[in-house]
Amino acid sequence: MVLMSQRESIVAPPAGYSTQIARLADLESSLGLAIRGKPDVVRLSLVCLLARGHLLIEDVPGVGKTTLAQSLARSVNCRFHRLQFTSDMLPSDVLGVTIYNVQAGAFEFKPGPIFANFLLADEINRTTPKTQSALLEAMQEYQVTLEGETQGLPAPFIVIATQNPIEYEGTFPLPEAQLDRFFVRLSIGYPTPEEEDEILRQRSERRRDLVDLHAVVSPETFLAMRAAVEEVYVDPDVRRYIVDLVARTRQHRQVVVGASPRASIALLKLAKAWAAIQGRAFVVPDDVKCFLQPVLAHRIVLDPALWDVKTSDKAVIEEVVRLVPVPVLPQA
Repeated sequence: MVLMSQRESIVAPPAGYSTQIARLADLESSLGLAIRGKPDVVRLSLVCLLARGHLLIEDVPGVGKTTLAQSLARSVNCRFHRLQFTSDMLPSDVLGVTIYNVQAGAFEFKPGPIFANFLLADEINRTTPKTQSALLEAMQEYQVTLEGETQGLPAPFIVIATQNPIEYEGTFPLPEAQLDRFFVRLSIGYPTPEEEDEILRQRSERRRDLVDLHAVVSPETFLAMRAAVEEVYVDPDVRRYIVDLVARTRQHRQVVVGASPRASIALLKLAKAWAAIQGRAFVVPDDVKCFLQPVLAHRIVLDPALWDVKTSDKAVIEEVVRLVPVPVLPQA
């Protein structure tokens, strides 16, 4: 346990921290104009991006998955590419291709849609595993390797993927290695009748489908905000709390594949980003709890032999939370 005097000096915000974090409210407000009635979804998406993570949005058609992705890119004034995945796509359709230029007498590389700051992989489960795998290196190492040559991707680089969970015709379920690359999986959900009425009212007033969103921060400012998040302090007891939670998923009697260390890293980074949005320069255990479901649910594999028990990944994670003691931190 860190002593009180030590912790007070450690959690003091670094120079410039408040200035960068203050811009988060502006980003939230901008995104709220496009995604009405879903403040939790907006905030979770923003936290994921600040934590240098990729986002998987799994929901039925028409609830705003694509709108959310486009709004995130427009608010940060970044280069945005939308790629509609289909069963006949090839990896070269994502990464790019090298062609021979007759006039120049040399081969030239034509970059694909992946060379953007925000890549919307729309209906990612409609393409084959071969094409899905084209994103693996990019999502983990922020680079792509083509014909033996490695090329870096622009910063920031973020993949926002969507998929429809109720359609199985002509789809290819994401493999575990692909799912593990996504920091967070979330669902937007249907709006309430009141929220849907507000959506219709605003659509009638603006007389067009798209919401006018202007850039709130530049890419450079967004990267500075990410750097500020990295300065958030994590107590050793909170760090061990994350480790114990993830380790417990590997020991659960109804889980055949538990969460990997990549899940621990995701929880750490998301908790730091969440603490920053709350205006704190240190993480508390509740910051970790906020992300257990969206981080762990798509990373654990339940035992198929226990299908008759009707246990869900949500119930397993809730049990894990109950079993792991919560650390008590000293008052700062």
